[in-house]
Amino acid sequence: MHKRIILPMLMGTLVLGACGGKQAPQVDPAAEQARLEEEARLQREAEERRRAEEEARRRAEEEAARRRAEEEAARAREILAEMVFFDFDRSDIRADAAEVLTRKISVLRANPDVTIRIEGHADERGSDEYNLALGMRRAQAVKDFLVGYGISENRIETFSFGEDRPLDRASTEEAWATNRRAEFVITAGEVTKVR
Repeated sequence: MHKRIILPMLMGTLVLGACGGKQAPQVDPAAEQARLEEEARLQREAEERRRAEEEARRRAEEEAARRRAEEEAARAREILAEMVFFDFDRSDIRADAAEVLTRKISVLRANPDVTIRIEGHADERGSDEYNLALGMRRAQAVKDFLVGYGISENRIETFSFGEDRPLDRASTEEAWATNRRAEFVITAGEVTKVR
């Protein structure tokens, strides 16, 4: 009796299981291959974009660093080129000239291979010989100031133009004040840093 009940129940279960169960979806091998290739292509493109963005960021950083270095070098050259001025018939360093020279000291310390020439100038009053001597005293006073702050004297040469190279040819107090000066020329080395 048990067999008569169990066998129909077993058959019913099999029939119900076969009808109601889900079948595994059939995978088309070509479609699966295409899907995998598309995923790989998308991953390659994403990696290429990431590398391109990284390269662009690196180039932008290098360009910014190059611009900063150029700006600093230009500023350092500007500081070295800045003139100092003197009172009438004097070669002592004024307070405003000391400030200018102090900035030059920082640049010269930061660029130890740089050498300069200090050119002394005078206004038109006085004899040629006197003005040449005065221009040389002015150039020497500037050199002594720089050497006094630790700049090696063999990095600095001096020269006098006397009254021969005026910035302003007028015969006025303003013109004479402009012409009583020391100018600076870089004679060797590369100026790259301010400090």
